[in-house]
Amino acid sequence: MSKRSNHPLMSPAMKMADLMDLDFSLLGVAARMGLAFGFGDATVADECGKRGIDPETFLLICRVYAFEGYRPTRETLANARLQDIVKYLHLSHAYYTDVVVPELAGALEKTIEACQERQKAVIWKFFTDYKEELSKHFAYEEGKVFPYVEAVLGERKDRQFTIGEYEENHSNVEEKLEDLKNIIMKYIPPQCGQQDVYRVLFYIYTLEEDLAKHTFIEDGILVPVVGRMENHE
Repeated sequence: MSKRSNHPLMSPAMKMADLMDLDFSLLGVAARMGLAFGFGDATVADECGKRGIDPETFLLICRVYAFEGYRPTRETLANARLQDIVKYLHLSHAYYTDVVVPELAGALEKTIEACQERQKAVIWKFFTDYKEELSKHFAYEEGKVFPYVEAVLGERKDRQFTIGEYEENHSNVEEKLEDLKNIIMKYIPPQCGQQDVYRVLFYIYTLEEDLAKHTFIEDGILVPVVGRMENHE
């Protein structure tokens, strides 16, 4: 489904099933936040309430995924519940690590079975290098950034670190994925099964798009919200 340029009203009073129907990517957002399918006629507020999630913050994340180019207002950011933002980012890391990357690995391994050994080695090394970079990226955020955010929430600031430092050193984990995509697209041998190649590219494109949204939530929501808390705004 293509991203909508107009912004239909999203509100806590709308039915959760209607929200999910706006864009298929919202299914992943709901699943990561632990919202169980089988919503019936329950509203967004009802379902979020069951999980202790702030519905407006949940909808903020949904807008990032559903609306291309969406940028939250200063007021929206001021009302976002930081705990839910961090929770979503943390659960996304687990989703990428435990679900998406293994699925991509399995599909890629099957795809390159017909390749010559040298071709296999080159493609597989590219993938494993990317996986290692992604793991290091997540480990830094889990071990340094998220604990710092928790400290800010508890008004215990680490003066040796600020959210601005994170912003300055925030690596782009999408570049190597782009390179892997181009290798598969341009140089995969024709003897490889085309359905297998399609499946690998589907996983890569899906991960690439999801990571772009994930990165925006970090840079465009987490960083400014924490920055204002640091400055007591």
